[in-house]
Amino acid sequence: MSEHQRNTGVDNSEAALDLSHLRRETRTALELAVVASAPEDLLDRLAWAAGLLEAIVELPSSSPPVLALVPKLTKRARSTLEQWSRWQAERLARDQA
Repeated sequence: MSEHQRNTGVDNSEAALDLSHLRRETRTALELAVVASAPEDLLDRLAWAAGLLEAIVELPSSSPPVLALVPKLTKRARSTLEQWSRWQAERLARDQA
């Protein structure tokens, strides 16, 4: 167990499951954003996150590239998902008005 995992209480299986959920959620959001004709910059951010998450799940979770990328990637992916949710809610409200 790494120092980070000891300090945060997160083990490899938890981290892998979290990444798997984040990957699935990001991929679904990207598909929905494409269908909804979301702005190009939002599509680009979702595609970046989805693509990198897809690549990372194929690598060993303890490999140096994964360990280096995961913190920033998860932060950006979650931020982008929040942006997607806000855009989607605003569009829904506008369409219902």
